[in-house]
Amino acid sequence: MRHMDEFYHLMHDIVERDVLVVVEGKKDARALREFGARRILELDTVYTTVESIDEKEVVLLVDLDKEGRKMYARLNDELSRRGVTVNNRLRHYLFKETKIRQIEGLRRYFGKDYSW
Repeated sequence: MRHMDEFYHLMHDIVERDVLVVVEGKKDARALREFGARRILELDTVYTTVESIDEKEVVLLVDLDKEGRKMYARLNDELSRRGVTVNNRLRHYLFKETKIRQIEGLRRYFGKDYSW
């Protein structure tokens, strides 16, 4: 149960602070909306995505597979250079503590949406 509590705690923080979340596509965005995220940006290219972000902090939730890790590294590097803080807590938690490798699989893994 603590396992799920940590996920909900991290999601709740993102939702409460209304932090922008960058995802790869529509299915990922839908999965995050089911847990209450409202500010979601679907990835275009690294350049256009980075250029469109005018935030102090973002959460990068691209997939945790090999391609997603490459994309994450490029986005993290480019955003950090622009002075944007990349909040890694949820991504690191998912990678280390779960078997999830696709963000769209959150609901299947954690169950129904959570009411804050």
